[in-house]
Amino acid sequence: MIRFLRIGYVITRYRLDTLIPAERLPVMLRWLLWVNPMRLFPVGQRSRGERLRLSLEELGPIFVKFGQMLSTRRDLLPDDVAQELKRLQDQVPPFPGAVARRVVERALGESIETLFTEFSTEPMASASIAQVHAAQLPNGDQVVVKILRPGIDRIMRKDIALMYMVAELMLKLVPEAHRLRPREVVADYEVTLFDELDLQKEAANTSQLKRNFKDSELLYVPSIYWDLSRRNVMVQERIYGVPVADVETLRSHHVDLKLLAERGVEIFFTQVFRDNFFHADMHPGNIFVDVRNPASPRYVGIDCGIVGSLTVEDQNYLARNLLAFFKQDYYEVARLHIESGWVGENTRANEFASAIRAVCEPIFEKPLMDISFGQVLLGLFQTARRFHMEVQPQLVLLQKTLLNIEGLGRQLYPELDLWSTAKPYLENWMKQRVGPRGIVKKAYEKLPDWLEQIPELPQLAHESLNQLQDWRQEQQAHRQVLQQLTQEVSANRRQGGWRWIGLLLIAFALYGLYPDYMPQLKAMPEFVLGGIGVLGLVILLRR
Repeated sequence: MIRFLRIGYVITRYRLDTLIPAERLPVMLRWLLWVNPMRLFPVGQRSRGERLRLSLEELGPIFVKFGQMLSTRRDLLPDDVAQELKRLQDQVPPFPGAVARRVVERALGESIETLFTEFSTEPMASASIAQVHAAQLPNGDQVVVKILRPGIDRIMRKDIALMYMVAELMLKLVPEAHRLRPREVVADYEVTLFDELDLQKEAANTSQLKRNFKDSELLYVPSIYWDLSRRNVMVQERIYGVPVADVETLRSHHVDLKLLAERGVEIFFTQVFRDNFFHADMHPGNIFVDVRNPASPRYVGIDCGIVGSLTVEDQNYLARNLLAFFKQDYYEVARLHIESGWVGENTRANEFASAIRAVCEPIFEKPLMDISFGQVLLGLFQTARRFHMEVQPQLVLLQKTLLNIEGLGRQLYPELDLWSTAKPYLENWMKQRVGPRGIVKKAYEKLPDWLEQIPELPQLAHESLNQLQDWRQEQQAHRQVLQQLTQEVSANRRQGGWRWIGLLLIAFALYGLYPDYMPQLKAMPEFVLGGIGVLGLVILLRR
């Protein structure tokens, strides 16, 4: 509750209500905005972008990360706000250098002077969760030392608890909130964030990404010094390059910005579909450009604390969905959503396809350079409400990363066509996966397992034959039992019929012996009636 009140205080202090475009709101909301108590507080001399940045910094790492993501979407934000939020990527207020030295010495168990011949107490960069210091090892290697902010774990736990509280309120107050699955989304985000607080995991992710792009012209990933890395301290190779957001410097080096933007898209799809292991925090503060060969620029990626992967099924459905979008085959998009379980199985494909068409056609009518994937996603989310489409937590991280990539690409090269850049790659990936080469490759991958099982085939065949023989004997026994039961039922039915006959004969004789009950039987001799009764009794006794 205290954290919730603090958020309200920060929003009021920096007058964030002034960032809401009142002219776009309904009249009632516009009136509520006009009479809200925050208007009693002065706006001050700071610009709206600066006020938003300062409020996010004050609220903590989760809010800073949200601002980092927003800073890449210049197509969704005014320039002055985006430019100010850009400072959140690596210019968050640092913690003191003396504290950084103590954390390193405590984690590695030796003094700074023993570990490094040089160690800068002034940080090179400071972000929401950690900050980075330049250093030099005794062997002369230039490195950077990444150090977690002290106490960051406690702060983030409070923010996550607040997010869970908001999720619960949404579920109680908003009838359609279950479709967004807020609890699952927060849980997924919690795992991702707390993984980022373990620099050992980040080091492992970095090594994996480096291995995936070994000798690649697209991406370079720095090396990790494992003997100097712990949960809260990580030492890695120092890289040199131009920050990807510094477009003017890139231009001054005559970098091919069109190729650079297209390579960013290719890196993303390579990570998602070839490796199924993607860097999920690709904001400009984590990306540099090697400009030594301007005609063939190469990205340099750092900060692999957040990574993602998909199941084979989601990977396949995603690729087919994107290709169907590129071809404007809306029925196929609808069918794939139903088949994958992303919408209810009772959804009619033709109705869903018609709704998607209504959203996408106006967008696809624009020139390709003006089509924003973010706008498409927003339109689809609004449409999906009608069909009770649930948010897929495993895809949220991927969507966020794709939005970052598109925003970055358009910042480098505004005419970037994400669709035509991605389409050939996806088509080639699908051919490799389901075409003849893909089948041969899968068979080749399975061949060692098959060869390993060949010596066991005779034993497996013998066991299968024994199981088949046992099954046949069981079936024969079952048939015999069933036949016996059938015979007993039939015999019981016959015996039951004879019993009824015996009872009827005895009843007939009794009624005849007492003619007051049946006067019609007066003329029948008594010895005949007695014989009938005796016959009925004999039948009952024998059955």
